[in-house]
Amino acid sequence: MPTLHIKSEKNAFSDIVLMPGDPIRAKYIAKNYLKDAIQINDTRLMLAYTGYYKNKKISIMSHGMGIPSASLYVRELISEYNVKKIIRVGTCGTLQNNIKLRDIVISMGASTDSKVNRIRFNNHDYAAIADFEMIFHAFSIAKKMNFKVHIGNFFTTDSFYNENEDMLKILKKYNIIGIDMETAGIYAVASELKAQALSICTVSDHITKKEAVSSKDRESSFHNMITLSLETTLLL
Repeated sequence: MPTLHIKSEKNAFSDIVLMPGDPIRAKYIAKNYLKDAIQINDTRLMLAYTGYYKNKKISIMSHGMGIPSASLYVRELISEYNVKKIIRVGTCGTLQNNIKLRDIVISMGASTDSKVNRIRFNNHDYAAIADFEMIFHAFSIAKKMNFKVHIGNFFTTDSFYNENEDMLKILKKYNIIGIDMETAGIYAVASELKAQALSICTVSDHITKKEAVSSKDRESSFHNMITLSLETTLLL
């Protein structure tokens, strides 16, 4: 049965969904990496596709920008479409000098300046962490394919444009490897609904070095991240 935000048939989705934030990236992945992909949703221009990667049924759906949007789509996929495993394939920023543009970073956990997890956790801090099985398989695949990956803590922020230099110094001090706008929310919803979730991102912005990947490259140049995520699904 369609939800308020997803107008797909009940069995349209695989139990494994890769979720980029950008609908154009969802379309790109489906077109270039899946076989026999069909579009199953375009409501609110949140594009979704289902196809096959090496004979395994996989779905791709965009989740939009920010915790509210990502949490909404993750919740509806899990609760109404029986999705069991979510892999975010997105972009993030970094502050760490040993991490470069286009490096792959995997979120072991995610702190946040959003209050959403405190609201759901009775005003206490909630440790939003990834599923260990998914991290283990992703790391194993990365080693096998000679992809250099960084694994550690993310910071999920509600403010893309944040010029708080003191906060940036704190994030660097505590070795936050990636800064994004969705991971902490995705992990919390998945945990609540007994699903598995992992966030695999490509560094698109180096904040301290003031470097950035172009908007065009963000759509299509993240081959290693996408391949790593899809290969990981084969072990799940």
